[in-house]
Amino acid sequence: MSASIQHPHFLLRRLHSLLGLVPVGAFLVFHLWENSQSRFGATHYNQEVVGALQGLNYLLLLEVFVIALPLLFHAGYGLLIIRTGRAEPLRYGYVRNGLYWLQRVSGVALILFLLLHVGLTRIAGLFDPAISADLFGYMQQALAQPPVFALYLVGVLLAVFHLANGLATAAIVWGLTSSAEAQRRFGWVCAGLGLLLAALGVHGLLGFLIAPTAGGVA
Repeated sequence: MSASIQHPHFLLRRLHSLLGLVPVGAFLVFHLWENSQSRFGATHYNQEVVGALQGLNYLLLLEVFVIALPLLFHAGYGLLIIRTGRAEPLRYGYVRNGLYWLQRVSGVALILFLLLHVGLTRIAGLFDPAISADLFGYMQQALAQPPVFALYLVGVLLAVFHLANGLATAAIVWGLTSSAEAQRRFGWVCAGLGLLLAALGVHGLLGFLIAPTAGGVA
């Protein structure tokens, strides 16, 4: 009897892992790069970045089927894993178990953060065209408030950690790093990628605050 029949969740776990990287993880990397363009100012960001995306054919279908549905499955099944899994970082203090626990904590926090972020930007923009017309100014005004900036900073860092650690875990799950040494080496690669993406994300947040509102390079 195959492993997928013996264990009903076998294929779902693989799908959960895969969707966490593609397209969800890939979209996160793109979104961090997209927001890093804030450093070029309002005109560039609103017209060349946001405007270009809004002009894509079948944008709503892409958002629903390439981003929203994979994200909902990854988040929903992730909550099921948390409910049925077991992580005891205080009882078992080794690093991998601690990362297992942090992965799940960050996942729950990210669900709450994404609900807030999507609600304040994409959903709000559907009801108020002024937000979509000047998303740079909208984000600049929001991030100028220290509590909001702190919330977004934590959200970005949690998202980057979740992706980088998830990539290391996926390599183990898919049998790409079978030995402890391979896992350690690839873990450092993922940590380096996480630091790079974190820097990109923080740069993007700061760009909304320091870039000129009328275009130009900060």
